[in-house]
Amino acid sequence: MADLIQLLPDAIANQIAAGEVIQRPASVIKELMENSIDAGSTSVKLIVKDAGKTLLQVIDNGCGMSETDARMAFERHATSKIRASQDLFAIRTMGFRGEAMASIAAVAQVEMRTRRQSQELGTRLVIEGSEVKSQEACQCTSGTNISVKNLFFNVPARRNFLKSNTVEMRHIIDEFQRLAIANPDIFFSLHHNNGEIFHLPPGNLRQRIIALFGNAYNKRLVPVSEETDALKLYGFVGKPEFAKKTRGEQYFFVNQRFIKSGYLNHAVTTAFEELLPTDTYPFYVIFIDIDPARIDINVHPTKQEIKFDDEKLVYNYLKVAIRHSLGQYSIMPTLDFDQETSFSTNRVQPVRESKFTVDSYTRESKATAGNNSSSSYTDSGMKFAGEEQRQQNNLANWQKLYKGIGKADEEELEAGESEASVTIESEWSKENTLDDQAKSFSKQQRPPYQVHASYIVSHIKSGFLLIDQQAAHERILYENYLQVLEKQSASTQKQLFPKTIDLPQADAAVLRDIIPQINLLGYDIQEFGQNTFVINGIPAEMAGHQNEEKAIEILLEQFKSNLELRLDIKENLARSLARSTSIKRGQVLSVTEMQALIDKLFACEIPFSNPTGRNCFITFELDDLAKRFEG
Repeated sequence: MADLIQLLPDAIANQIAAGEVIQRPASVIKELMENSIDAGSTSVKLIVKDAGKTLLQVIDNGCGMSETDARMAFERHATSKIRASQDLFAIRTMGFRGEAMASIAAVAQVEMRTRRQSQELGTRLVIEGSEVKSQEACQCTSGTNISVKNLFFNVPARRNFLKSNTVEMRHIIDEFQRLAIANPDIFFSLHHNNGEIFHLPPGNLRQRIIALFGNAYNKRLVPVSEETDALKLYGFVGKPEFAKKTRGEQYFFVNQRFIKSGYLNHAVTTAFEELLPTDTYPFYVIFIDIDPARIDINVHPTKQEIKFDDEKLVYNYLKVAIRHSLGQYSIMPTLDFDQETSFSTNRVQPVRESKFTVDSYTRESKATAGNNSSSSYTDSGMKFAGEEQRQQNNLANWQKLYKGIGKADEEELEAGESEASVTIESEWSKENTLDDQAKSFSKQQRPPYQVHASYIVSHIKSGFLLIDQQAAHERILYENYLQVLEKQSASTQKQLFPKTIDLPQADAAVLRDIIPQINLLGYDIQEFGQNTFVINGIPAEMAGHQNEEKAIEILLEQFKSNLELRLDIKENLARSLARSTSIKRGQVLSVTEMQALIDKLFACEIPFSNPTGRNCFITFELDDLAKRFEG
């Protein structure tokens, strides 16, 4: 029998490697720009067409390559970064595996022009599908210029898996931002379809963050800095009040390399404990400088996963450093025991008025003060001679303060029951109740009420419903917005004073694409400058209920997170806007508002779940409840 095992041809082996290294246009951007940084460039220019599907071009002013190096760069496992196995434990460069260029050339049409500063002529190399088409001398500027055209031209299945231009461009911007943040001393620019999106001159880290995310971030940043014998930590975290509902603005860099680490992210969120609103994520850009021998970055081809020899040490240093910064810049809450409680906005208000009045308290206090003033200090203990008498007076005052409270509870309970009985005798009580066994819900015999300002309890004939007020409102708004988009009949409330919002480049690009659809829903938003927009009007039903700028920010975050789902733009917009404008957990509702919410929910086509699949309500049957109490 003939031998079955044989070596794969280089072209096939490169395509297999490309499956791990080159997943989308953003992967090419990452590899090419990292090579430019390793080459000592002070200026890196990125040009993109059709979100990288047609063209990806990186131009740098680095050291360039000789004719031999230019050819060798596209061979598998050919690299200038390491020479021996020991070098893997002292890596300071971005690249080192020697797979990226070969993988790119295997699935695209690549043209490279490169020249060393010491040479008069450069080299032009053209490769298609791992096959060298031409190599010749050429006239070009010093540095390297690489063009990658028609990505996945010879792998149609991979090309079909690419997302829309909006999604792919968002991934490209993400990779661009990570490298730009990690190297604030290098000039970067990004051009897409002949328009400049980013122009980032060299500067410090704060200036680079503001240039990428907008001027509004300047007041949001809290510096973090900690240096020990084991490692050095520095960077910025965002103030808790500016945390967002979705992830995306969290950046860890180890030795200038962007990494993803759920473990370290947990350290950050732990440092923000009790400062962040529920289900929100803080902004942070954290750099960790550590001895390369204490980490292993050769874990995954993307090099975004790192193993530390002592993760707990890094975790604790990170958490302590952030907490120290939050405390140093007065972000952490403090306890002021000398504060006058009458001026505290968070003090507990009295539930009921007792018979103990302010006048009687004043009289008792004066009497106590008179007793205390007659006492004298002892030389040895420096204590009041009338200490025992003062404690007795205080005890009497406290007993008098709480006297009769138990009786008041009973009286209020009886009063509450009588009021509830009056409320039951409403116009709904005259209506016939519906049979709940037929999956229909009865008119309310008792008014609904809230639990923890998040859930609504609504009585039905066979038990009660527990309604998630946010999920229910999302379902109502979602179906409403879909109808409006179909009929294009939304009403707009014009703003007396139009508001302007400044957005990061990535968000501005998304909003620019969906403005026509947003305006169909009742908004009146116009572009005003490069990344600035003017809100001239909002949907009539939103007037006075929510901050327009915050609603737009949440809308964009939700819209971007739904892009991967390949939703129709109308469905995506309706789902995102419903999430951003819905009633949130923690919002107190009146009985009328709760009843209206319930009525509108069960008038929906699909009242059982919100657009993302979360249940809008849970039914509790009396029989099931009774069984739970059985021993």
